[in-house]
Amino acid sequence: MNNTGVRAVEVVVVGAGQAGLAAAFHLRRIGYRPDRDFVVLDHSPRPGGAWQFRWPTLTYDKVHGMHALPGMELTGADPRRPSSEVIGGYFDSYERAFGLRVHRPVSVLSVREGGTDPSWAGPSWTGPSWKESAGAPGRGRLLVETSEGDYAARALINATGTWDRPFWPRFPGQEIFGGRQLHSAQYRGPQDFRAARAVVVGGGTSAVQQLLEIAPVAAATTWVTRRPPVFRAGPFGEEQGRAAVALVADRVRQGLPPRSVVSVTGLPMTEAIRRGRESGVLERLPLFERLTPTGAVWDDGRTVEADAILYATGFRPALDHLAPLRLREPGGGIRMDGTRTLRDARVHLVGYGPSASTIGANRAGRAAAVGVDRLLAEEPQPAAEGAELAGTLAS
Repeated sequence: MNNTGVRAVEVVVVGAGQAGLAAAFHLRRIGYRPDRDFVVLDHSPRPGGAWQFRWPTLTYDKVHGMHALPGMELTGADPRRPSSEVIGGYFDSYERAFGLRVHRPVSVLSVREGGTDPSWAGPSWTGPSWKESAGAPGRGRLLVETSEGDYAARALINATGTWDRPFWPRFPGQEIFGGRQLHSAQYRGPQDFRAARAVVVGGGTSAVQQLLEIAPVAAATTWVTRRPPVFRAGPFGEEQGRAAVALVADRVRQGLPPRSVVSVTGLPMTEAIRRGRESGVLERLPLFERLTPTGAVWDDGRTVEADAILYATGFRPALDHLAPLRLREPGGGIRMDGTRTLRDARVHLVGYGPSASTIGANRAGRAAAVGVDRLLAEEPQPAAEGAELAGTLAS
């Protein structure tokens, strides 16, 4: 390992979406200085997190459940503007208002055990002496290797979200299908499906929104989901929110890959969805068995001709850069107490599992900042904090 030019900081925040900015806000509020005590690294080209990549026809009035960042409301937004512009502009103003000094575009290549080095123990070093910590995993610094240079951090708050890891399901015959196949992350609007026979795969909000946009201009549409969709009518209150978060949190406690909070809440019965069901656009079929050069085939013999298949099949957490720390359990997930990973107390995950919603991300950002501050002050974290966080994210 070459430690030349490694910059020592107290905390590295990876990602400047909702969760990362919330964490940075609370670190600053506690007293950490941006770009001195902590740095925020973001690989996106501009402010806005994953929102900046949303399709242009997703206007702000179609966004469900966007929660304001801590300390600054989003007001006066034109509901007809693309959500990417509205929220991107809001995040930009937020970063400027609180002087968060986000470094971008910066890619975090890996996070590994750095041990310690006397050159890292500058005036801000307040932990154990480097000799005491050398070679002791979990006591030294983390080496954060990035495209702009390396950082030696006493703690890391990871807020990388899921946008960089779209999930592509595998079906027999995908390689011979003669039409276009794309993921919802690549969707740019209904114009690309004009006069096409389109199959939309997926039962989430994006699948429904994109299908409803495509249907009026397509020659035909077919909606395919793994499980029958659940439509939620009526208000979604605190009790329902807590129950949904608890289901996701339980998987995390078991060391299993998390499901999103949205996946357990059901689809809100909006007026657009009601019309889509009445018109037959949202008449769902089960997953097809295989693809052919010209379409899809079901196990009961049903066939559908298709020119395009849109996989609105969700995303997975973007955590490959943390692989050297070996945080994953045999079940494939990362066990956590609140936002703190159980295998390494220096690492907090926000926007992961039960905090993968805009309001949950805000609260997780605060919890991570407080937890990191306790760690750096060498104060033990209360055992009940994780359970408390999981129970209050949705309130």
